[in-house]
Amino acid sequence: MASGIKDKVAILGMGCSKFGERWEAGTVELLSEAFEEALADAGIERSQIDAAWYGSALDGVNVGNSAIPASTALRLDGIPVSRVENMCATGTEALRGATYAVASGACDIALAVGAEKLKDTGFGGLPIPYKGTFNDLWLPLGSAPAGFAQLASGYRSKHGISMPDLKTAMAHVSWKSHENGQHNPKAHLRVSVPMEKILNAPMIAEPLGLFDCCGVSDGAAAAIVTTPEIARSLGKRDLVTIKAIQLSISAGGESSLSTWDGSHVRNTRNAARRAYAEAGIKDPRRELSMMEVHDCFSITELVTMEDLGVSEEGQAPRDVLDGVFDADGALPCQIDGGLKCFGHPIGASGLRMAYETYMQLLGRAGGRQLSSPSIGLTHNLGGVPYQGVAAISILGLA
Repeated sequence: MASGIKDKVAILGMGCSKFGERWEAGTVELLSEAFEEALADAGIERSQIDAAWYGSALDGVNVGNSAIPASTALRLDGIPVSRVENMCATGTEALRGATYAVASGACDIALAVGAEKLKDTGFGGLPIPYKGTFNDLWLPLGSAPAGFAQLASGYRSKHGISMPDLKTAMAHVSWKSHENGQHNPKAHLRVSVPMEKILNAPMIAEPLGLFDCCGVSDGAAAAIVTTPEIARSLGKRDLVTIKAIQLSISAGGESSLSTWDGSHVRNTRNAARRAYAEAGIKDPRRELSMMEVHDCFSITELVTMEDLGVSEEGQAPRDVLDGVFDADGALPCQIDGGLKCFGHPIGASGLRMAYETYMQLLGRAGGRQLSSPSIGLTHNLGGVPYQGVAAISILGLA
């Protein structure tokens, strides 16, 4: 019977590019920026890497949807390199591939790297009625803001929360992330935004205003993984190991059956349940030190608190406003600024979340460093609440 991957894989090194409107850099430069940092952190030569997984979703640099751009950019000569894509969980999917390869014994050292150059494509997160500079630039599941606005409606209906109260809680989610992001030199947006400005921003899709939505960005992130034994033989003392990686993908039930009430995301709950079991976590609110969740919209983060079991049903707005998830709260969330401040270059986001968790666990996060974190969770949510994919990874000190 499968026993899971808990503590079978250690992170040898990680890297992350600066996120933003990187007009001066192409995908190749972004990949190299993240990879070179990871390679230096790992303390190895690229020739020691046995295999790699490259995450990319919408980047126009891909050649026939292959991994050739990453292999060429990083000079990964003669080793297997696979391109993976799983909507917004693409970065975590790359990490899962590398992790499973090491855990299985197929590789001693493996690379996961993800990148996306979205600004050059003109992608704005909204569907358009014509083809632009990037072929097939469209969202097959409709408008993302509209889809997540429906999540807000479902949540309000189930829990009887007023629109003003919900908007205030959502505004705090965004305010908190901007407060955190201003301390991160790699974030796209590094500015504090007052609550009043968030609440009075132009409406995108009721109740989602401008500051309730994450931006479009360019960026890359990378992780080099191995076994704990190899990591120690290479001189690593403080080890961050992977406690769990789990994915859940919709089979269409939410959009075709009447069993889903629209107030939560089933895939997140499924993936979280399996990840907690794999990692041996019984009480996530008490046991987790930090979280990086998929705050594509402020309502998504709010609902995710309940889907991850760190807030009771219907109590996430209260917990948010009580500061539970603030930088100085009981369970900090988005301590690096999250998607709200980094934007969402799809292939990189999951690995960027893991990068922040890794840096925090090793005490390397500078001015945003938390006090003695020991275990962290990352969460991605791809597609829309009624049809998509969720990914959970849990990292901790060995």
